[in-house]
Amino acid sequence: MSDLFDDPRPGANEPEFTVTELSGAVRRVIEGGFGHVRVRGEVGRVVRARSGHLYFDLKDDKSVLSCMTWRGQVPGLGILPEEGMEVVAEGKMTASGMSSKYGLNAVRLAVAGEGALMAMLERRKKALAAEGLFDAARKKPLPFLPEVIGVVTSPQGAVIRDILHRLRDRFPRKVLVWPVAVQGKDCAPQVAAAIAGFNALTPGGALPRPDLLIVARGGGSVEDLWGFNEEVVARAAAASAIPLISAVGHETDTTLIDFVSDRRAPTPSAAAEMAVPVRLDLLAHIEAQGARLAQRATQGVSDRRRRLADLSRGLPRAEALFDNARQRLDMADRALPAALRGVAQGARARFERLGAAVRPSALGSGIAARRERLAALSGRLGPALERLRRDEVRKIAEGRARLDGTWARMAPAFARLAGARADRLEALDRMRRSLGYEETLGRGYAVVWGDGALVTSAEAARAAGDLEIQFRDGRMRPGGGEARAAAKPAPKPKGGPEQGSLF
Repeated sequence: MSDLFDDPRPGANEPEFTVTELSGAVRRVIEGGFGHVRVRGEVGRVVRARSGHLYFDLKDDKSVLSCMTWRGQVPGLGILPEEGMEVVAEGKMTASGMSSKYGLNAVRLAVAGEGALMAMLERRKKALAAEGLFDAARKKPLPFLPEVIGVVTSPQGAVIRDILHRLRDRFPRKVLVWPVAVQGKDCAPQVAAAIAGFNALTPGGALPRPDLLIVARGGGSVEDLWGFNEEVVARAAAASAIPLISAVGHETDTTLIDFVSDRRAPTPSAAAEMAVPVRLDLLAHIEAQGARLAQRATQGVSDRRRRLADLSRGLPRAEALFDNARQRLDMADRALPAALRGVAQGARARFERLGAAVRPSALGSGIAARRERLAALSGRLGPALERLRRDEVRKIAEGRARLDGTWARMAPAFARLAGARADRLEALDRMRRSLGYEETLGRGYAVVWGDGALVTSAEAARAAGDLEIQFRDGRMRPGGGEARAAAKPAPKPKGGPEQGSLF
């Protein structure tokens, strides 16, 4: 022990720390001395990790401060840091013992002045313009008279009332309102989701897809309108398949959505005026066009009637048109008898020439040759007829033989079929007799009738006024009354065996 106190080295009696103990002590000092700080600087390197954590640097002309924002804190930052942006970061200082580094756990960011905002806006404009999102060629024309108009705005402000009022005055249309926040950290994601949601609707569905979109907000400061300068809103407006009118702020306010939209309106009321025409103006225009059409039609008919009259005066008389034809007909009528006589004389001359060419000897030889040919054909005709007759006789004999064989087989078959049918009929008759109630009466049973109806219970027997008991050989009344004659069997039908009922 004395050797320890006698150690001549300076500071030998000071306590010793482990690396972990010293790192923890430094961390407690930093976190205790800087519980909440606000730091102003320029954003340097920005990294978004796969885990969702955000890492970035704040720097000035001499130093660099590392900053981190955990995944659960990112939605509350207000704005996302971008390289070159001058911001004011709020949070608390912390240290990492594993790497002996300290940094700022930033929980809120704000742009440091309007000049910084404008510089960031200019950078975004240049980047989006380089991608071609501001080109006039990609802007879509607005529909002349949309059936459904979708409005993305706050449902509580005066903007939606102004739009509905202007639409009602000019040309009433169906309006679908998608409520969103128009300023603050929720503005940009909600506006982008609303534009994408309207585009996702099915045309002709239960909720109709709008033919035109209006993104509207009243005037305000640069900070109030900053949600419409976010890149996510600009890209959503550029990707919209539905024509879109931007009506954010007043006439002097300009946001990124104004550059990518298909049309910019200076005010929300002006957007409504761009969306629909004036109904009364359309009606007046239609009436004027109808009047012009009727006037032109009347004038056209008058011009054609006058032209027809002018042309008709230049035509010859109808009688003059037929004069030449009538003269040709008269000339042909006068020349017809002479032409007929000439034709007859020519025909007679040709006949005489042909008659002279036909000699009696040649005619006789031709007749003799045809007579010989006819005789040869008649000689061949007899044997042919005889052969035909023999073939027909043979066919008749073969058919008769087949018929006799068929008849010989048919008679026994018919007898067997008739016998089987008779046996079957007799078996059915025996079944009928065995199942009939008369056979049951023969075995000692009886049937009770009351007032002409069958009695099946004691209650029905007490209620009947006239009871009869039927035995196998007849009927009688209880108490020895006179028995009626037994029911006669039904007469058998004529022309066939008796056919009874199985029931």
